[in-house]
Amino acid sequence: MEKIPIGPMPYMSVMPTVLVGSNVKGKPNYMAAAWATVACMAPPMVCVAINKGRYTWKGIEENGTFSLNIPSVAQMVETDHCGLVSGAKEDKSGVFRSVYGTLKTAPLAADCPVNIECRLFQSVDCGSHLLVIGEVAEIHAEKSCLTDGKPDIAKIDPIVYAHMEYFGVGKKVGKAFSEGKKFRKK
Repeated sequence: MEKIPIGPMPYMSVMPTVLVGSNVKGKPNYMAAAWATVACMAPPMVCVAINKGRYTWKGIEENGTFSLNIPSVAQMVETDHCGLVSGAKEDKSGVFRSVYGTLKTAPLAADCPVNIECRLFQSVDCGSHLLVIGEVAEIHAEKSCLTDGKPDIAKIDPIVYAHMEYFGVGKKVGKAFSEGKKFRKK
């Protein structure tokens, strides 16, 4: 199998699309982001890379809180709009209905199947972007998107981002921490 160098870039094959929510000057604002992941299991933490100039970052600095909201494929248009338009130029507070949970200052996009409330733990200057790390205060999930009390990816139907394109999630292909048991050295 021949490998061809394609140059350095921040490449991951697929990434979740999230809406980062923060209150800026007392008003909810959401921005679309795809550079988000788990940062730590105990205490539970998540992180998202945010361009230093983003309006949403001002709200995170102001309140020390933010949310990561997981939109469904059905919310792709609204989600993409939140990535195209800056809250500094257009009020996006009406794009999603906002509610507040435990922290009271991190807006949650109520119609998204899953909302993750976070306290700002740390931000790391990585160059063009800040890696914003949040300690999870609470997760809110639509009851209809749970199976055995846990978020069900098929029911959530999240938006996946890859190479400037949006995708849905495909079928399950195996069980983690189990399939590898079938491997046998020859």
